[in-house]
Amino acid sequence: MSRATTAYLLTCAAIGVAGGVMLWGATALSTLLFAVVPFVSVGLAGLWLMPAVIALRLIERPLAGLLVGLISGLVVFPYLATNLWWAFFAELPFLIVLYRSWRTWQYYAGAAVVGVLYPILAAVSFDLASMTIGAQVGFFALSVASCVGGTALGIVIADRLRRAGVAKLARRRGLAGRGLGRGSGPAGQH
Repeated sequence: MSRATTAYLLTCAAIGVAGGVMLWGATALSTLLFAVVPFVSVGLAGLWLMPAVIALRLIERPLAGLLVGLISGLVVFPYLATNLWWAFFAELPFLIVLYRSWRTWQYYAGAAVVGVLYPILAAVSFDLASMTIGAQVGFFALSVASCVGGTALGIVIADRLRRAGVAKLARRRGLAGRGLGRGSGPAGQH
């Protein structure tokens, strides 16, 4: 693993602070929706993945998602652990392969896993046991769709930032950086 450069740390800080500010609003809206229509509040779940996905896609370096999760969690301090939890699932598919692959499907795999796991872990909060089977299936589908949608939006944002030249110095230098691969990731995979 290469050392953390100032450009890397500042890029993660900028993404983390912007993500934290976005999550202030998302937390307020989710809390309001939970009080009124709890089922619908799960539709915002994917927003918690976005900061980590943006960082991982833009920078393609180990632990970028968790660092951004930590920083965005500090911005919305009472939810520090929540932000780290969501960032972990954005990071997990890359951790499993020891950060040797940066394929687009890996982002969606992390989103699908957390999209299924979230309703299971929050079943008591949402009182899923009292819902009909159809409503439970809809709840899981909404959770997965939200996580996949938040991930897709994070990928689009990161790709546009990359095309604009943002965070060029923060990315890891790999084969693509030396002109020996497709893309600009560590091994040129996309």
